[in-house]
Amino acid sequence: MWRGLVCVAALAKGAPAEEAAIARIIELNVGGQVYVTRHKTLIAVPDSLLWNMFSKKSPKELARDSKGRFFLDRDGFLFRYILDYLRDLNLVLPDYFPEKSRLQREADFFQLRDLAKRLSPRVSKDNSISEEISQSDTEEGAQQCGSSGGMETLRAMSVSGAMRSPSLDSRKSGYITIGYRGSYTIGRDIQTDAKFRRVARITVCGKTSLAKEVFGDTLNESRDPDRPPERYTSRYYLKYNFLEQAFDKLTEVGFHMVACSSTGTCAYTSNDPNEDKIWTSYTEYVFCRE
Repeated sequence: MWRGLVCVAALAKGAPAEEAAIARIIELNVGGQVYVTRHKTLIAVPDSLLWNMFSKKSPKELARDSKGRFFLDRDGFLFRYILDYLRDLNLVLPDYFPEKSRLQREADFFQLRDLAKRLSPRVSKDNSISEEISQSDTEEGAQQCGSSGGMETLRAMSVSGAMRSPSLDSRKSGYITIGYRGSYTIGRDIQTDAKFRRVARITVCGKTSLAKEVFGDTLNESRDPDRPPERYTSRYYLKYNFLEQAFDKLTEVGFHMVACSSTGTCAYTSNDPNEDKIWTSYTEYVFCRE
């Protein structure tokens, strides 16, 4: 239906066939992130939400933003993986991907049943979640080794699975630098501190995968959303302004501080030297996990 609408509209305006083909390129605004893709990509999975939107509904029925792009109020960052899956129906995720459960939620929303099934964790007999050892694998090992030998095999596999759990394997070594600009005011009597250590923004520099592992949803990625996991960035910042909270996050996942540096300047609030002094500083803390 969409192809017919595009072609009819193009021919009605007297546009050549090449322009009609270009018109099949669709711009999407997903949660503030802009994506450009082909119409056939969006309808690659029959009976999915996007298939219903772009094959059964007319363009007038779909929400648009102020620039005329089709609007979806979903996670703009995770939609890139939805779109990648629709291109060739194959799922490829980074080595460390802490948002698999959120991506599964997005797959459920877009009614991509096969993708949601691939993202769902495997549950063993004791209801523990494992992504490496499935129930059929443990049963097969027990049958091959006999009843007593099977129990030993299960114990060994359980210990091996614990040693190779994703939470441990994904703890890569590296550095993360935390920076902030702060200011405080010293009164004329040198005893009154107003707005002491007011932190405007805490920046995060380092490898993208490490930053996402440590700070997760508290990391603001809007300024650098498409950087690959193994690339470095200095454009992230935190959604809160408490340094101690950032330090606690780093400590919980095995980082420790190895260096820090700070610079500062002093200025008066007015031309009168008797008025309050405002001190501003920029400080960086370097954390390491070996």
